Amino acid sequence: MRLTQQTNYAVRALMYCAVNPDKPSKVADIAASFDMSETHLFKIMKVLVDANLIKTIRGRNGGVMIARPPEQITVGEVVRAAEESFLLAECFDSGRKDCPLIMSCGFNGLLHEALEAFMEVLDTKSIADLAEDRFGMRELLKIDEGQAIKISA
Repeated sequence: MRLTQQTNYAVRALMYCAVNPDKPSKVADIAASFDMSETHLFKIMKVLVDANLIKTIRGRNGGVMIARPPEQITVGEVVRAAEESFLLAECFDSGRKDCPLIMSCGFNGLLHEALEAFMEVLDTKSIADLAEDRFGMRELLKIDEGQAIKISA
């Protein structure tokens, strides 16, 4: 199984916000930190906002912030929100009926079981777990403590 670039960027954006919880993060800063397209990241932000994983803050000092405590957001939840499809094989698509074994195929059932196990593992870790080394990550991402702006909740 291979996750899409969208999922990879979604997880990284949430990790960035998790290590920068006291102020809104600029999408441009997140994109620059990971050398990703700002335009592409804006599209991913919409997915994360729709899934209640990121919230937007308007105004001059606005940006994006993690919508819930990172301990409450599992990696599995992010993957489910960001991935458009979990079709591991053509026969997962209910519209496809070109395989004569579709109703009695052990391969299809095995792949379903493997996908469930994969998601169960992702559900055991949160964004907080991935961002555990907050201060080391802030340094690597070049998030300047001196520029932090406290916002009132």
